This record gives sequence, C-alpha cells and structure tokens, in this order.
Amino acid sequence: MKSMSHAEPPDHTESLPHFEGTLVPARGVAKLPHLEAFLPECRRIVRRPTPSGRIDSVAGWGFKPSARYARSLATSRGWPYLALEDGFLRSVGLGEAGAPPMSLLVDDLGVYYDARAPSRLERLLQQTVWETPELNRRAREFIDRIVETGLSKTNSAPPMSGEPLGRSSGRRILVVDQTLGDASIPGALADSHAFLRMIEAARRDEGDAQIVVRRHPAVSAGLKRGCLAPAALRDLVVVDQNCRVSDILSRIDAVYTVSSLTGLEALLRGLPVRCFGLPFYAGWGLTRDEMACPRRTRRHTIESFAAAAYLLYPRYVDPVVGEPTTPERALERLLSFRDRSDANAGYTACLGFAPWKHGAARTLLYSPRGGAEFFRRTGSALENAAARGGRLVFWAGRETPEINKRLSHAKAPVWLMEDGFIRSAGLGSDFHRAASVVLDDEGVYYDATRPSRLERLLEKADFDEAVLRRAALVRQSLIRAGLSKYNLWQARADTIWPSDQEKILVVGQVEDDKSILKGCEGVRTNLELLRAIRARRPNAFLVFKPHPDVESGNRAGAVDAAATLKFADAVAPGLDIHACLSRSDGVATMTSLAGFEALLRGKPVWTFGRPFYAGWGLTRDDLPCPRRRRRLTLDQLVAGALIAYPIYVHPVSGLPCEPEDLICYLERRREAGPRSLSRRLRYWRAIWESIRFRATARY
Repeated sequence: MKSMSHAEPPDHTESLPHFEGTLVPARGVAKLPHLEAFLPECRRIVRRPTPSGRIDSVAGWGFKPSARYARSLATSRGWPYLALEDGFLRSVGLGEAGAPPMSLLVDDLGVYYDARAPSRLERLLQQTVWETPELNRRAREFIDRIVETGLSKTNSAPPMSGEPLGRSSGRRILVVDQTLGDASIPGALADSHAFLRMIEAARRDEGDAQIVVRRHPAVSAGLKRGCLAPAALRDLVVVDQNCRVSDILSRIDAVYTVSSLTGLEALLRGLPVRCFGLPFYAGWGLTRDEMACPRRTRRHTIESFAAAAYLLYPRYVDPVVGEPTTPERALERLLSFRDRSDANAGYTACLGFAPWKHGAARTLLYSPRGGAEFFRRTGSALENAAARGGRLVFWAGRETPEINKRLSHAKAPVWLMEDGFIRSAGLGSDFHRAASVVLDDEGVYYDATRPSRLERLLEKADFDEAVLRRAALVRQSLIRAGLSKYNLWQARADTIWPSDQEKILVVGQVEDDKSILKGCEGVRTNLELLRAIRARRPNAFLVFKPHPDVESGNRAGAVDAAATLKFADAVAPGLDIHACLSRSDGVATMTSLAGFEALLRGKPVWTFGRPFYAGWGLTRDDLPCPRRRRRLTLDQLVAGALIAYPIYVHPVSGLPCEPEDLICYLERRREAGPRSLSRRLRYWRAIWESIRFRATARY
C-alpha cells in the first residue's frame, strides 16, 4: 500500500451530542458491521428495546421508505433522529451484497443529498472555523490520490474495455443518467423532466461536441429503469458498459448531471460540471448551476470542499479490525480490497484441495466479480476453467506425474497455491485455517527445479524506500512478537543452551516434504543434515529441533534418539521456535522456513538445499543457485517474501488484510492464551465452514 500522511481520526463527538441509548429498529441497519465504532457518541446501540433500557435517540437509513417507522417514532417521542448514509468512499461491492462499509455519514439535521433542509455537511460548509492551510494540504493530497487510483463509492466495476465512447478528436461531454426513483433526485429539487432539460441543453449548447450518455449499470443490466427514455438518446453515444467511472471521466471534457455523485468525482478531476438539480456539491461556486440555494452563501475551492466532504463529515471505520481509522488509511485499505478483487475476478476451478480447506480457499479467492468451484477430477476442472474463460488453481504438492502432464497442456492459466510464511496459530495438519497463502503462475517458491513468481520478483523488482521502510517494520514486529509460521507457542527453551560454546539450532523437517524433494540433492534426511553441519562446525553445540508435524505424529521424519545424539548435543522437542532462535548463534537447515526466520533475527544460516531465501548472498549455501544472481539486502528479501508475494486474510473478519494486520492479530492471540478445541472438532468446524460459506469474506 502506498503511504500517505496520516493524521489522527477526526473527533466527531463535538458535532453531535451524546446519547445514552440509540434505538435502531430496522433489522438491516442494526446488522451493519461495527455500528458502535461508527457511532462513538451513542453510549449504547439498542437493537431490541427493553423496559429497563433508556432510549433517547433513534437511528435509521436516511429518509428512505424503510426508515419511516424510525422517523415517526423519533417524532412521536421527541427524540433526535440520526440519518445514516453510505460515505463517498464506501466499499468494494454493494452493501446489498454484504460488502461492509468503510465509511458512514451520520446526520441529526437532515440528509446530505436533500436540499429541502440543511444538513450537517451544509452547515459545515457554511462555517470557516475548521479550515486551515494544513487541512487544505491534506485535502489536496487526498484528491490527488483518489484521481490517481480511480476510487469511487462502491468500486466493484472492472476497468473499461475497448472504446465504448467511440472515437472523437473534439470536445466530449458526458451526460449522466440516473435510476428512476433515486432519492437524490427529489432531494436535489428535481424530477424526471430535469433529465430531458439536461439533454436538450447539451444538444443546444454543445453542438460541436460529442455527447456521451452514461446509463446506470442497473439500468444497463435491466434491473431498473433510467430517467432518460430511449427516444431521448437518439444519435448519442450511450455507454452501457459496467466500468469504472474514472475511466470514463479520463476521456471527458465536461459533465452534465442532475444529482449524481459522478459530478463530484468530475470536480475532483478539475472538469467543468453543469448541474440541473441542486446536489450537495452545487451552490458553492464550483459548478455551473441551473438552480440556486439561498442558504449556500460561501464560495469554496475544491480543496476546502473536499476537506469537508471527505475528511471531516464522514466517519471511517476499518472493517478488517473494526476500529475507527483516518480517511487516508481507509482509502489505502479500499485500494487493497479493489486490488484483491481485480486479481480474483473471473471463474476459478480449484483442484487438489482437501475438503476441510475449501472454506479458507473460498475466502482467499473471493471477489465480487468472481467465484470458485472445487473439483476432484482433473479433467472436469480443466474443462470448466477453459470453457468459462477462467483459471485453474491447484494445491501445490499434491500433483502426480500424470496430473503435471495434463496441467502442462491446459487451455486455461494454471496457478499453484501453497501456505504463506505467516500462516496461523496452529498447524495446518491439525486443521487450523490458513490466514495467508501464495499464488504462483510460474512455479512455487519451494520448487528450486524451476523459476517461481517469488524468484522473479526477488531478481527483478524495484523495491523503493517506502517499501523497504515498511519491510523493516514488518521484520521488527515479527521479532518483537515472537512470531513464526505456525505460532505454536510451546514451552520455552531456556535450559539446554551452554554459555561458552557456539550454539547452532539444527531444524528438522518432514522428510517427504516437497521442498526437500524439489530443493535438495546430497542431504535429504534429518540425520544427514546433522551429519553435514557437524562436519562443518565440529566444535559447535548442536541442538536438534524436530518438526512440529513430526512431533505430533501427523507426518514422517522421526529420527532415532540414539542416532540423533551421535551428532547433536541436545534435542529440543516441544520447544518454542522463537525462543530457540533467540538463544542460538546460528541455524542449519535443508530448506526449512526457520532459516528465513533466523535471517530476520540477524542469525547466520547454513543451507543444505535451495530454499527460496538461499542464493541471494544472505546465507551460507552448500548448493549453488545459478539463476539467482542478484545480491539482496535483508529488507529486500522481506519486502518480496512477506509483502509482495503472499495474500492475507484476517482470521476474524475474513477480509483481505496486510501482514501488519495478521501480525497484530497473532500477537494479541498469543497474549490471550491457547484455545482448547480438539483436533477432531477443528476438522469438523472446517468442514462446516466449507459447506456453509458465509458473507464474512465479502467486501
């Protein structure tokens, strides 16, 4: 995510009074995620009134018909009515489809789009006490970031394809249609006749220009009626494609609108806007207005208007963690959601996934414009992926020579999925859901026999200073929190380490692990690893730590105790890997991720295979890696392996997140202590989640 200057979240408690109990009678509104965080001035959100509970306000969804009961109840009891509306940067996807809001507008005076009465936004825009040069500078940066990213209100539309506007070398005017019944139309003191006047004015006043009409996507899809009848659109270019508004505006010279939010988004881009209604952004000297609002007497710059409309008026809550956030952070989070949505768009056929992994995979692969389907047979998966223009995602490590041959001739793109490097609080073999995975369309990171997307990224990527600073903070956070891949938080390792000898941790692995089969040559077993490092460090104190999956009995790789102690000085079963890394002076491994975790802590690492972190000049390698020619810094390795390559979801919200979010969650999870759910119950819970995929992953 790109860094922006982040101020503290604005304090909204001064603008609205405090309330003891706020009744939210509409079930849909009451289910809004993180409603308490959006309404800090409301001490209690009351979803079902009780005789003993004190209520002194009512909240509902704006002035829509569904809010009539809430408004009438407030009027009859003499309580303030809090009108809730979506913010101008809301989500990726529609609220009706379950996308949680990133921003919310709360107004006890009116509704921002209703010019028939004042609103909190209008009052704010009439005042001057809040405006400062620093706030206007923030607003300018915010505007520039919106324009740069093309973010809008719901952000689920794909980029524009082709040339739906046609070709024009002259001036191009956009006329914005809206859905019939849109509440903002009467709120802007307009009706359907205003749209006819708008078209007539465009034809009359822009005779030399190409006139483009954008119909609402719901109208294009046949779900709703537009305000402009087909007969009014003769000889005009009509855009029915569901695409990003920013892509259309980038090809436009001016905008005609009645009350659409597109008018504000055009103003942010410096385009002239002519209004045939009285939307909330009209009447401030920014637009050419066909109607006047005597209440709006102040003249604004686009910076001061955006400061009020985007920075001060909305409330922003991060839906990943459910806490208030700044407008800048909300914008960057929204951008990361959209990036994930774009990456996962389209059809995905999944192959090689154990049934208990289906729920986690659906969450990780979710997009408002996509869908995942699971197959047991290779042929069916390949046929469906090709026929539906999608991709095939295969769980890495479960392939056979026959499957590999068929995948190599696939008519659809093939991606491999594998667990990420910060995975969970518990083993995958114990049915703990993965909070991160990697998706690779070139290979997979542990397979040194061929290039992978991670290897190409580490070899070619230009890591700028901002990314490297972020990587350093991620690395420091992991060390501070004592986190690793599985985060088992076992007993500490304080008693086995001598004080007067070089101490090397020898990390055992699952011996049939694909990273050994694909990344090792001479040394392929735990016993051979012990023998090899003893030959190189004859005077060191070697501590052998078996792999947790081997210790649990879930996987192969156990080493006879007597044979182990021929080379090792001590064995560390059941001990915390973070504590072992902290006490050791170095690590020896074939391909274990523990070698990477040791690098994060500044420890020397001996590798006897070709793990993804070897060959870059950071490790002492037994095997050469000819493809890896670049010399990396530690933070460049971290930027590639922990920030750019994996994808993350938050274990609680199921929403896309960043490594920093997962680190924070795991740190708190560790402080909360272990959970006692049995392995069998975890399995059946995972199966149930796979069958009943809920909307928690939608955004």
